[in-house]
Amino acid sequence: MIKLGEYNTLEILRETDPGLYLGDDEENVVLLPHKYKPEEYEIGDKISVFIYLDNEERPIATTLDPFLQLNSFGYLHCSAVTEYGAFMDWGLEKQLFVPFKEQARPMKNGNWYIVYLYIDEKTNRLVGSSKTNNFLQNENLTVEPFQEVDILVTHITEKGANAIVNGLHKGLIYIEDIFEDIRTGDKMKAYVKKIRPDNKIDLVLQTPGYKSIEPNANFIRKELEAAGGFLPLHDKSDPDSIKNLLGMSKKSFKKAIGTLYKDKQIVIKEDGIELV
Repeated sequence: MIKLGEYNTLEILRETDPGLYLGDDEENVVLLPHKYKPEEYEIGDKISVFIYLDNEERPIATTLDPFLQLNSFGYLHCSAVTEYGAFMDWGLEKQLFVPFKEQARPMKNGNWYIVYLYIDEKTNRLVGSSKTNNFLQNENLTVEPFQEVDILVTHITEKGANAIVNGLHKGLIYIEDIFEDIRTGDKMKAYVKKIRPDNKIDLVLQTPGYKSIEPNANFIRKELEAAGGFLPLHDKSDPDSIKNLLGMSKKSFKKAIGTLYKDKQIVIKEDGIELV
C-alpha cells in the first residue's frame, strides 16, 4: 500500500512524458514528476519519496522533504488566508490547508503556528490543525523520570516553556530551569525531571543530577540514600517490582545499576543492591 503523508520506498516502473511511474508490491502506482526525479536512475531501482495530493487531489510523489509528516507536529508559516481557511507552507509545492474549524484561534497571514498533520476521514485529504491538544494525551504516559526525550516548544508563558514530548504528551519546562534562549518552534532534546501525580510532565534541558552519572543511576543512588543504603531489588527482580518501587522499566534499572556497579558505588547482592 502506498501511504499518504509518509515516505514510501517504491520501485521505478517506467518513464513517460510526465515523469517516472513508481509502484509498490501490491501494484499501486504513483507519478514522480520529472522535476523531482534523481539525476541518475535505472528502471527497477528503489527510491524513497514522500506522497501527498496534488491540486487535483491525486496522489503524487516528491523527493522534497516536508516540514512534517502524517500524525506529527511542525512549526509552519501561514502564507495565505482565504474564505475557506488558511494555507501553510510545509515545504512542498502544494500548500497545507487548515480549515477554520481546525484553528485554535483565527490564523493570520504571515504568522507562524504549531500544526498537526492528519488525514480527514470524510475527504481522505491531508489536513492541518492548530488545535494541538486534540492530538495529545497524558493519561497513558510512555516516558519515565530522567528519560531523554524529543520536544517541540509550543509557547512561552510566565510559568515557563510548554512543549510537546515525543509527539505524544504535554510537558513544561519551568522558568527557573531555563538557562538558555528558547523560542516557540524549537526542536531539541530534553529530560523528564519529574512526573507529577496528575501525570503532568516536568522537563529540563540539562541532564538531571550529577553530570558524571547516568540520570537513572543518580535517581537510584538517591533512593538508596533515602532507604538507608539498601533496596530489595537486583538484576533478576521481576519488572513489576521494579516499576512499583522505582517507577522505571527493568531495562532502565539494569542499565543504571550497571553504571553504579562499574563506578564502585554499589554492590549487588542476592537480595538486593547496597551502597558501598
